[in-house]
Amino acid sequence: MNIFKLYRDKIIDILKSASKESLIKLPENLNSINVDIPPSKFNCDISTNVAMVLSKPNEKSPIALAEILSNLIKENDHYIDNISIEKPGFINLKLNKDFWNYFLKNIINDKNYGSQKSLNQKKYLVEFVSANPTGPLHVGHSRGAILGDVISNLLKFNNQIVTKEYYVNDYGNQILHFTKSVYLRACEILNKEVFPTDNPDLYPGEYIKHIAKNIIDENSNLNFNNFDDISRELTVLSVKESIKLIKFNLNNLGVNHDNFASETEIVKNNEVEEVIKKLKKDNFVYNGKIKAPEGEDNSNWVEREQLLFKSTDFGDDKDRPIQKADKSWTYFASDVAYHYTKLNRKYDLLINILGADHAGYIKRITAAVEALSGEKNKLICKVSQLVKLIKDGKPFKMSKRKGDYITVEDLINEVGKDATRFIMLNRSNDVEIDFDFSKVKEKSKDNPLYYVQYCYARISSVFRNINQNINNEIDIKKYDFDYSKDEIKILKKITEWPKCIEVTTEKFEPHRIPVYLYELSSDFHSYWNMGKEDESKRFITKDNKINDDKIVFLKIISNVIKSGMNILGVETPEKM
Repeated sequence: MNIFKLYRDKIIDILKSASKESLIKLPENLNSINVDIPPSKFNCDISTNVAMVLSKPNEKSPIALAEILSNLIKENDHYIDNISIEKPGFINLKLNKDFWNYFLKNIINDKNYGSQKSLNQKKYLVEFVSANPTGPLHVGHSRGAILGDVISNLLKFNNQIVTKEYYVNDYGNQILHFTKSVYLRACEILNKEVFPTDNPDLYPGEYIKHIAKNIIDENSNLNFNNFDDISRELTVLSVKESIKLIKFNLNNLGVNHDNFASETEIVKNNEVEEVIKKLKKDNFVYNGKIKAPEGEDNSNWVEREQLLFKSTDFGDDKDRPIQKADKSWTYFASDVAYHYTKLNRKYDLLINILGADHAGYIKRITAAVEALSGEKNKLICKVSQLVKLIKDGKPFKMSKRKGDYITVEDLINEVGKDATRFIMLNRSNDVEIDFDFSKVKEKSKDNPLYYVQYCYARISSVFRNINQNINNEIDIKKYDFDYSKDEIKILKKITEWPKCIEVTTEKFEPHRIPVYLYELSSDFHSYWNMGKEDESKRFITKDNKINDDKIVFLKIISNVIKSGMNILGVETPEKM
């Protein structure tokens, strides 16, 4: 039940009836009519701009028209306690006691309250993480992993069909260097050979030793006398071991993908050649030369004839090479082929979660998807910005190649899965975030995860005291409660939950959910603390009972917190 949609529909029905009676004139399009959350300074519950939208076609000032419309609305809705008008023409509605009882009765046992049930069901492919399979995931990957997972959860909450996919970049020079590193570590284990730490192309991390040892233990017939002889087989085994590590990291983070797509398989299956044929057929590729990048010394730049994709036809700043001068495919060509396989699987919408270092890649890949699909906005890219680790009051730097970075496993061992997920989501994905180990462990209002979980635990304690299970449905026979202004304040916050879900879904901005949950929890904690001075605000009576109005009040708050935390993939403990 979305009260903003409910009252928008009511107002439009009233307008249409009034128009038939020639009381008002309607514009051709009513889409700009909104019912929204009013500023807190006004003593009302919802607000509409309808008078300003209808002002011009009716040739009346918004204030004058608001007077007419206010009377029509009041006459046609028995849930309105009072209507006021604010400049330049907003109509503010204050809802009565009967409405709040009607509202609570409708949502009390609705575990999907807030879900966008009216949305048409679509198929989504969400691709995220997709880190090179050259070792365990580090903290930088965790933010994108959580973002992709929560967007997927959000879409599922809205009854959408979602596939979560990881694109394994198991082809190219980085994989060759990784395999060589595993080979040299195996030689170190078997033959006591010294690992060449001065080679910048190699991966010296301790995890390489573990990968090498696992391969040795499980493949006794593999001979490590000559790299070239076993490089192909060793690459497959090394990537397999790395993916095991990555899946372990993701599982500890609460993330599970449905598919792992291989770049090597795409190359082997000639998918690149297939997509190039299509692009050539549609006249989206040509042979040409690329000028030196801006800021680069032109004297050192050699222009070579290359196969180029016409990405400028789709808003990119320059055309992009898909084949090198030596006729080998670029990484971009493989990526275009991969996205062509996505399109061939008939998804309605593709979502990519990219790291901060891939922000410049968005235009070219969205251009390619548009060229292949013939549809704009078929691919949506969200960038996960950098995570700055703060430990002991100082920045903690990472370096994957050097092997001294903090892994996802390290982070979870330090602060736990819930804190990692909640804090990573607590700010918009397109801004950098400071992850301070000490603050994340605080048990105070300054730790948003603790504050939200503590709210749920407090509510659970009330149900426990009256021997009721907080997870059971509530059976209340009669809804005739008269809530105080402090309780109405929290109920109004509850009405905002569907709008939070709506905006979060439209913009794919999950940070709005922890922000909302923190605000709701803050309101509740303030109310709870009032009970220390005011007995009417206490939940448990002296004879260890609770009134029905308080049960309903607590239940809907717990439902929303539980629902929101489920979307975030974070636990709601009943005791803390």
